Amino acid sequence: MFPSTSPETGRDSWSDGPPPGQPYGQPPAPRSGPGVDDGERRERSGPRRARRGGEPARRPDDAAADEPDEEIVPPVEVRRSLSVAVAGFAALLGVGLVLGAQTSGPGHRLPFAVIIFGVQLLFVLAWTMAMRPPAMLVVALLSVGAAAVADTAAVQSEIAGLAPLGYVAAGGFVLGVLGQLVRRVDRVRVTDSLGTTLLIVVGVVAFGTLIVLSRIPAGTQAITVCLTASGVALTVARLVDAVAAWPRLAPQVPRGAAGVVGGAMVGTLVSAVLGSYLVTPFTPTRAAIIGLVAAVAAVLADLAVGYAEAGRLMAGEPPTMWVARHMQGPLGGFALAAPAAYAMCMFVL
Repeated sequence: MFPSTSPETGRDSWSDGPPPGQPYGQPPAPRSGPGVDDGERRERSGPRRARRGGEPARRPDDAAADEPDEEIVPPVEVRRSLSVAVAGFAALLGVGLVLGAQTSGPGHRLPFAVIIFGVQLLFVLAWTMAMRPPAMLVVALLSVGAAAVADTAAVQSEIAGLAPLGYVAAGGFVLGVLGQLVRRVDRVRVTDSLGTTLLIVVGVVAFGTLIVLSRIPAGTQAITVCLTASGVALTVARLVDAVAAWPRLAPQVPRGAAGVVGGAMVGTLVSAVLGSYLVTPFTPTRAAIIGLVAAVAAVLADLAVGYAEAGRLMAGEPPTMWVARHMQGPLGGFALAAPAAYAMCMFVL
């Protein structure tokens, strides 16, 4: 009879036989219950399954806990005094253009052309300082030259049309791009600046359509209706923003939908009232239609400028000159309203 082995030799207490129900040759089943801790369970279950990158797989609750919370961007404060100042500038600009159109007559287009050229200079200053294309001085000088050539062509061309202005815009754009390609420093950014150069050149030439429109029968009256509607729309939109910029269109843009919609509606109403006092071919309905198109174009261009400025600030670009930045919206609105007035005069009147 062999002596029994003591527990100190490493033999289990069931060496003489397995527990009931346990076959010979198999290790004992792992214990479970309150006496087994989590560490012992992990050791028995083996290491955690790893992903392809070698990192241990995480549970869904761990992944959700590691995800960063969405950053809440505080809305930009609406400066009431600034909105009132921009509204005053838009009103003065509209009054100047409308009164300048009244001085235009057969063989007497020069005073109106001088007024248009002054507005074009403001446009070039504001938009080049705000958008800052490569070779900014070259683009500005070429835009001023394109404005002078466009105004001259609009006054002295035998047939009042937009073809000469289109040639001037295309030539100015090509020269502006070539001027940026010549400089090695600006050559890298020339692709990004194509849209900026095109906007500045086309915008400054667009004011020349008002001179062409003044040479067409009923064109001066169309200028009065469209630019009055645009000026009223821009002014009312900014004044409403100064009172209540609600509902906010975007947290980064200090504009409200009530001002944009209300400005377009009031501008359309004013154009309909003017149409009732003008002679044939104007009627209140026709004046309201062309006034609506011009007013909507003006307020949307002004709003788009606000979005573009917010995008530049969010991209980390330093802010531009204060005056140029806030003159950009009304000038862009009238620049878009000018060809809209010409198109509506051709199709409606």
